[in-house]
Amino acid sequence: MFGKKAPPPIKSLIAQGSRIEGNLRFTEGLRVDGEVSGNITASADAPSMLVISECGSVEGEIRAGHVIVNGLVRGPVHASELLELQPKARIEGDIHYKCLEMHQGAVIAGQLKPLAQEEEKPLLKLAASGAPA
Repeated sequence: MFGKKAPPPIKSLIAQGSRIEGNLRFTEGLRVDGEVSGNITASADAPSMLVISECGSVEGEIRAGHVIVNGLVRGPVHASELLELQPKARIEGDIHYKCLEMHQGAVIAGQLKPLAQEEEKPLLKLAASGAPA
């Protein structure tokens, strides 16, 4: 699409059947098809994408620019750009996001907290409001 940057490439994979215990830091793109017990954090100095597939699960905090979830997450999620919740997503924790896309079937057990916008958008005023009848 016009005006959109290409997402960072997925360069790392935690395969189905694998289990990682401990905190994980990554750059660019990471796909989780296995299990992670620990926090997952993307490098803050570059665009990032994290994909939790239908068979993937994370128990810990997630921090990345673009986060796509179709599996299970037990912990808070921080998406500084976009959070996509696909139909089989299950999140048990608070969600902090700039933009949110949620498909039918996704489940959240926690609070939705939009990130503060850098600039305030002006409030819309109706032309008819305040005008004499």
